[in-house]
Amino acid sequence: MKMNDYKVFNKLTEHHKSNCKLYSDYVNTQFDRTASSISEVPFLPVRVFKEFDLCSVAKDDVYKTMYSSGTTGKQSKIFLDKETAKAQSLHLAQSFKENFGGSRFPMLIIDSESTARGKTARTAAVNGFSLYGKKRCFALDEKMNLMLDRVQEFLEEHKGSKIFVFGFTFVLYEFFIKRLIELNIRLDLSNSFILHGGGWKKLVNLNISDQAFKKMIVSTIGCTSVHNYYGMIEQTGSVYFECEHGNLHAPHNGRVLIRNFETLKVNGYGEKGLIQVLSSIQKSYPGHSLLTEDIGEVFPASDCSCGREGDIIKIYGRLELAEIRGCSDAV
Repeated sequence: MKMNDYKVFNKLTEHHKSNCKLYSDYVNTQFDRTASSISEVPFLPVRVFKEFDLCSVAKDDVYKTMYSSGTTGKQSKIFLDKETAKAQSLHLAQSFKENFGGSRFPMLIIDSESTARGKTARTAAVNGFSLYGKKRCFALDEKMNLMLDRVQEFLEEHKGSKIFVFGFTFVLYEFFIKRLIELNIRLDLSNSFILHGGGWKKLVNLNISDQAFKKMIVSTIGCTSVHNYYGMIEQTGSVYFECEHGNLHAPHNGRVLIRNFETLKVNGYGEKGLIQVLSSIQKSYPGHSLLTEDIGEVFPASDCSCGREGDIIKIYGRLELAEIRGCSDAV
């Protein structure tokens, strides 16, 4: 996005004001001017999707309703029309290609097949990333038990091929890596890459750091190409992928800002605060500018030698008094 990208978000803001009265009332009450910079784009607290139905298209045009995977409290509810659903898939495809290439890979999914049939954040991610996989293999049964024989057969069938391994962070740890350690079994996935996201809270509670997790993965399956990502059901299609140097970068269709905990003014680079995410593809619901409950910092893309243009985001966890959203911790 160019420096004048606030104009893109102004158009989205006006679109949603014209088609969602609740959003219009909120913006008119809280923001007194049209944005003349990216920092002035009106933002919604992400938790409003738990409390209200926010939709900017006619009910008959709602193609799909998606829910967050919270274990406690209310779930976020997101309404998609076909245009927005298609845009999410196209932009996700572009971001994936930029990070991992345009090929489709044999795909080992560290989850159960029933997850792919649901309507949660995990469902959206499994099905979304499956666009870049072929001959999918689900490693877990309906009760989240590891189907080791199936996994071994899959690896033997695709021996010599690069394999795409996908799973939510805690699921990947608890039901795959940890289980292999318990069984004292080592699999050969040295010619694979792993993409995982969400569910870090439980690993933090277990005092398992990112580096420790990666070491476990190397010792159990031999994979050294492990990439985290940051994303949410409220902005599906705008994903912050971890590059080869371990940095999460803003996607081509999004921006990230950090706001002061007390004043909500935009912080500079390297100043910790609340994460605001902006995405240019949400037309069926007002999710283009959201203030999250996550704590982080932002640094310029030039701080990383990978060459990607998106700013770097570092995430430190959830605001203590915020409701636990548990977007991916649910099992």
